Formats: sequence, C-alpha cells, structure tokens
Amino acid sequence: MMINQLAFGPWLDYTVNGLIIGNIYALLAVGLALIFGVANLINFAHGSVYTVGAYLGWASITYLHTPLPVTLVIVITGSALLGVAIERVGLRALHGSSRIAPLLATIGISLVLDQLVQLFCSPDPRALASQLPDLRIQIGRGTIGTLDLLIAGVGLVSATGLYGFLRYTKLGWAVRATAQDQDAARQMGVDTDRVNVTVFAIASALGGVSGLLVGMYYNSIDPNMSFDATLKGVVAMMIGGLGNVPGALGGGLLLGLTESYGIALFGSSYRNLFAFALLILILVAAPNGLFGRRRDLPPEPMTGTFIARSRPLRLPRALVAGVVLAAALLPLLPAPYLLQTLTTALLSALLALSLTLVAGTVGQISLGHAALLAIGGYASGLLALDCGLPFVWSVPLAGVITALLGTLLVFPALRMQGHYVSIATLGIGEIVTLVILNWTGLTQGAMGLTGIPAPAIGGIELTSVRSVYWLVLVLVVAIALLQTRLLSGHLGRTWRAIREDEVAARSYGVAANRYKALAFGFGAFGAGVGGAITAHLYSYIDYRTFDTTLSILALTMVILGGLGNVAGAVLGSVLLVSLPELFRAAAEYRMLAYGLVLLVLIRYRPQGLLGTV
Repeated sequence: MMINQLAFGPWLDYTVNGLIIGNIYALLAVGLALIFGVANLINFAHGSVYTVGAYLGWASITYLHTPLPVTLVIVITGSALLGVAIERVGLRALHGSSRIAPLLATIGISLVLDQLVQLFCSPDPRALASQLPDLRIQIGRGTIGTLDLLIAGVGLVSATGLYGFLRYTKLGWAVRATAQDQDAARQMGVDTDRVNVTVFAIASALGGVSGLLVGMYYNSIDPNMSFDATLKGVVAMMIGGLGNVPGALGGGLLLGLTESYGIALFGSSYRNLFAFALLILILVAAPNGLFGRRRDLPPEPMTGTFIARSRPLRLPRALVAGVVLAAALLPLLPAPYLLQTLTTALLSALLALSLTLVAGTVGQISLGHAALLAIGGYASGLLALDCGLPFVWSVPLAGVITALLGTLLVFPALRMQGHYVSIATLGIGEIVTLVILNWTGLTQGAMGLTGIPAPAIGGIELTSVRSVYWLVLVLVVAIALLQTRLLSGHLGRTWRAIREDEVAARSYGVAANRYKALAFGFGAFGAGVGGAITAHLYSYIDYRTFDTTLSILALTMVILGGLGNVAGAVLGSVLLVSLPELFRAAAEYRMLAYGLVLLVLIRYRPQGLLGTV
C-alpha cells in the first residue's frame, strides 16, 4: 500500500524534495571533490564551514536585515575567507607530512569551529527565515515552491560557473593540471599554493551557501548540523568518485532521491541508514564511484600512515610496575571524586587500547570505533536483561560478540586502502547507531535499555567507588599486558610490516586482510568489554551513549600517547579525561580543548608523548 501511495500519490513531492536536497548534497560534494582532486585530502572540516555559512546568513538577516542577494554575498565571502584560513593556517604547514596528517588536522579544525559556533551563538537551534514569498506552483498532485526553485537555480548556476572557470580560465587550467599531477604542475611553473587557496575558497563558498539554503529550507539551524553535512557530502562524493566533480553532482542528486523515496517507504528514522548503506555498497562494489572510469587505479596505500620517525620512549619495567602498584593503592586514600574520574579515564583507555592496535600498529585509521562500545554495551545489557546471565558471564561474552560482529562488519573494508578505510569505518559506525535506533524489537529503539544490573561477582554487587575502580583497573592492566605480549611476537611484527608497506608484505606471502581482521578482532574484544562495563555502571544506555565524538576523542588519546604505544594509550586517556575535570567551571570549552590538542599534536608532536612504536 505504501508503494501505491508513492506511485500514485504525492510522488512528485518526493521527487522534488529528493532533487532539492540532492542539490544541497551536490554543492557539498563538489567542494569536497575539488579539494580531494587538488590536495588528495578529504576535508572533514567542510561541514563546519557549512554550519558557519548558515549562521552568517542568520546573523545577516537577524541583525543587519539584509535582502537575500546581499545575504548570499555575505555568506559566500565569509565562507570563502574561512576556507582560505583553513588552508593557510591549518594545513599548509603539513605539506610534506604523511598523508593521514592533514586528514586528522581537518578533524581537529572541525571540532574547534563547531565549538566556537556553539560558544558564540549558544547550542539552541535558531529559526532561519527564507526571505522569499511563500508561493507554490501546483503541478498535477504535487507542488513546487519558490525556495525549491531558488535552490535548483543556485545549484545550476554554481555548476555552470564552475564548469566555465575550470574550462576557460588560466587559473582553472592550473587547478586541473594540479589535480592531475601536482609535482609536474609545479615543475611547469604552476603556483600550487595559489591553486590550493583558490580551491579551498571555492569549495568553502559552496559549502557555506549549502548551509544557508538548508537552514532556509527547514527554517532551522543548530551548531551540531556540521557532522551530518560532512557525512552526506562524503557519501555523495564517493557515489560519484573521489575527486570527480561531475560525478559529485550526480552523486548528490542520486543520494537525495534515495533518501526521499526511502523516507516515503519506511519513515524518516531510516533516512541516514539508506545513505550509509549506499556508501558501504559503493565502497565494496565500485570504489571508483558510479561515474568514475573503470580504468582508474585504486588509491595509493598510506604507507606508514601517520607514524612519525622517532625513537619511542622505553619505560623500565620497574617503573611501570610501580605506577600500577600506586594506582592499585590509590583507593586507600579518601578521594572518591578522584577515583570516579580515573575510572572514567580507564574505561576510555579500553577504547584507546583497541584503537592504537588498529590505527597505530596495523595502520588502519578507524573513525567509527565507538560503535564497538555500543555493540558491547547492548550485548551485555541484553544478555543480562533477556537471558538472565550474571555479570561475570555477560561481559566477556559481550567482548566475544563485539569481536565477531565488529570484525564481520569491517571485513569488507579491509581490502580498501588510503582514505577509503577511514570513510568505511565512519560509515559502519553510523550504521551501527542507526540499527540500534531502528531495531526496536531488540534494542528498544530510542527508549534505550533500562534497569541493566550493576556489576556483581559471586553475588556481591560492586557498587562502591573503590570496587568499581579496582575492577576497571584490573581489566585495563590485563588487556594491556595481553596486547603487549601480542605485539612483541611474530604477530606484532607482521602487523607492523603491513603498516609500513602493505604491498611489500603481500609480496612476501602475508595474507594482509586476515591479519587486519585479527587486529580488529583483538581490539574489538577490549572495546566491547569496555562498553559492557559502562552499560552496567550506568544501568541505562541508548543509541547516543557512544557517539562519533567519542571515536574522535579516542583518536586524540592515542595520538597524544603515541600511535601503537600501549602505555601511551593509557597515558593519553588519563590525561585527556582527567585533566579537564580540574577545570569543571570551563566544561563548555572541553571539545574546543580536544580540537586544539589534536591540532597541536599533529603539527608539533605527531609521534606523541611516548613516541610511536
């Protein structure tokens, strides 16, 4: 019956809505494709520029009372200048660094921009008037409004103008030459720095206008809109093909139509699920995109990923044993607040240990790692609530389930290389969250799981601050020792060989995908246990408990301590979780601090405090 309604009812409205939203996605994707084509970089700060553009438009309309043409000029100019600042200040100094460094830098820039918008404009949503007459044209059973026509017109003008710029101007020729071969273009006298600035300005202008148009379309903007915009732009670009500008236009329109028809058939809660499922399908079946050339070569592996040349700091065993002993004796002091803070830090260390194994040792940058916590938390909660399993059984079983399910989910991405791995893991993380939200028969959907029993061993509930701290400390020490043992043997050397040069490792007969799967499995077990413990401590979890922000925080932790460094992962977790608690009065600046820490580390101390291993 729903299909009949779609076919004979308001099908035109769904089509128009899909094309309009697809135009927005296309503008985002074109900007991302331009930057990737020239800088070989996926700009995760693009969604933040989109948010800034929306707020520039809101401020212009609210305080300056500008007409729509002037508002557009202000948004275009302000967003373009922001793009120039991102390239000049945040990324240019990283030229010559490992290829993953600029990608991580754009994540840090995104955190900083989003937090600044929230601090200056408050986290509350704002209404953004369209400044257009509310007129709709009747076409059959559907309608088209003036705002629909404006968005379509902006998309058409932008595409035409960009085509003319790239095709008929000298600077456009320089952009195309740089996209084909930056080194050759530089040797021929092309000012590649000028090209990079120009591309970032154009891409950011398109992103800012997208934010303004979306705000006008939905009559609402908020500081948290950037992440979703980045993901949709990346999905649209991947559909079209990395760096393929015409493909990005087609990918945006296809994504918009897919979402619109999906909402018509299944409801709005499935909207993002369609987008990310389409992303994974494209990555697996057609990694060059639907509109890319079949003869295009796959991206070059990120040989060495983010590993900086350094000599890691080797901690004496006696010192490590002394620190562990001091940590074990700490509950004897009357400091319950300190113990609570350190317990939170140690739970984060379980995720950081998992990520440093995957990202640091094997070189697979995962941006959706917090999904493993969600799987572990829900697995243990459901085993305890529905099956009546005690805590001592549900937690390790949750770790095993997370290892198996997490590896199964990520396995299709293991044959990918370069940026594709980061994008795939990000999409998988979002899919896990959306499945939890929509599988109400199992997960209770948005209601979450309530009444999860407290940790208990042998019938004794571990509800005191001391007992919980000791429990988590034992788990962290055990998993850290296991990981250290794995890394010191043949398995660890094989993982590092894959990280340093996967092509060379394969040529020596190493089954790289199997070893990557082993790394994800070991890492997912520890993360799953951490999620399970968290669920039992909170007694309630929902689909928002373990979000993507936590994945970025974990990445910052392992970079701070040193990628691939077991002790560094624990140290980074303790520092990044504990130190902000000393400044609780400035809690709203926490994410800003995380973004700045990430940027400073990438620029000045990429090997981390203890060095990379």
